[in-house]
Amino acid sequence: MTGDLREPKRTDPRTFLVQSVSYVIRFIPAALALFVVMRDELGQLSYLMPLLGFVFVGNLVVQYLQWTRLTYATGDADIRVEKGLLSRAARSVPYERIQDVSIEQKLLPRLFGLVEVKFETGAGGKEDLSLAFLTEAEGERLREVVKERRDEEVLQAAPGIVQDNSEQVTAPLFEMGPKRVLTFGMFEFSLAVVAVIGGLAQQFEFLLPFDLWDLDGWQERLAGPGQQLAGLGPLAQIIGLFVALATLAVLGFATGVVRTGLREWDFRLDRTPKGLRRRRGLLTRTDLVMPVHRVQALRLETGLLRKLFGWHGLKVISLASDSGAANHEAAPFAQMDEIAPIVAETGFALPGKEITWHRAMDRYRLDKMLLASAVLLPVTIAAIFITPSWQWLIPAISLAWIIAHHWWRWRHDCHALDATQLYSRHGWFAPSLAIGSRTKLQSVEILQGPIARRRGYASLLLGLAGGNLRVHGMPLSEAYKWRTAILESIGKTDFSDLLEARVEPA
Repeated sequence: MTGDLREPKRTDPRTFLVQSVSYVIRFIPAALALFVVMRDELGQLSYLMPLLGFVFVGNLVVQYLQWTRLTYATGDADIRVEKGLLSRAARSVPYERIQDVSIEQKLLPRLFGLVEVKFETGAGGKEDLSLAFLTEAEGERLREVVKERRDEEVLQAAPGIVQDNSEQVTAPLFEMGPKRVLTFGMFEFSLAVVAVIGGLAQQFEFLLPFDLWDLDGWQERLAGPGQQLAGLGPLAQIIGLFVALATLAVLGFATGVVRTGLREWDFRLDRTPKGLRRRRGLLTRTDLVMPVHRVQALRLETGLLRKLFGWHGLKVISLASDSGAANHEAAPFAQMDEIAPIVAETGFALPGKEITWHRAMDRYRLDKMLLASAVLLPVTIAAIFITPSWQWLIPAISLAWIIAHHWWRWRHDCHALDATQLYSRHGWFAPSLAIGSRTKLQSVEILQGPIARRRGYASLLLGLAGGNLRVHGMPLSEAYKWRTAILESIGKTDFSDLLEARVEPA
């Protein structure tokens, strides 16, 4: 049941100005493309210009009317948003359904001091609610309102709990300066810009003075430089190849640095009474609070090269989503001594030396290897006897890679269970460690396919509100023991302690 709503309010008046400038920016490329296409028919273009002007002005008028018809109001139990020009739509979201409230500042709204407030309900997609654009002070006020209303519901359910909303200025749990962001970018090698350039060239190939897909034309253009390079001898050709590879490497590193800098600039993670507060971004600045009691699991990730230098990334699996995913970046590029305090703040613990790790059963990994090589194995054998040249090496190398991959996976994939947590280590090229709390799991399911039933192993599916964890290749008896132990932990949980964790800071 909804409470009494306060007087409805509109978003900031400068919202219309921001939306108009954004529309102009999007309109200019289309207008320029139309001008280039019809540059040889200026007579027809003169007739189209008034029509384009009418469409442009009409769109601005519609945007203004839509802004006047969008209102929001906060009540005792929910937040209500009404919008619509010809047909009205009203939506009420109870505070208890709002998992997170994040504040986002893209470049253009940031110039006007405006923010977009996103209310994440945990369902994702169209179920989430957002208000664009509000002043920074109003965005912070709405976040406080949601936090206070949720805490009031907890206090009514457990009146003995003492609420502590005092703001304390402390050193950040984790932060990344320009040097750290630059180092992070060097490990984020990407050739995405090459794909973007190729896509733009295909999209606007009518603007190019030649046919992009004319192979004969490309051969003629490259004939001159190719002949000159061939005349310089093998050494010059090798140098030319290295120059080309070096150019791609520089382009890939530059792309990684730019993308990482835009996303992670001025990264800061703080512990507040409301949870873990994360702020990051250069052009688009995001401000997100992750309540600690809503953290369902942790995921520790690294890469083959990053691991050599001791770099890891920490994500928390939460009820709410972060850019469409359940994983929130808590420390994307950090050393283990920097990650340990963050893990402690979430109430989890890294695996100790006393943990007993178990690998998947040999027969499970053997079955996976045989299934993966079911096609390549007969092809390789046939190629050895049929193909007279070295071409049989192609399927043979692929088969060897599959065998080596599954052997390494058998060596590195393992799982463990202690009194409060479960652990699942996965991968060798990009290893990751998932840490789940036995008391926060939603379900425990044992899965067996036709082969697994005959071979005596099973997979354990552990359900979380923010996703799931899987443990593969367990002996069936061990899977039943895990399920019994985890269900006992869930049954013994005192949820009043969890209510205290919601209100009192750690």
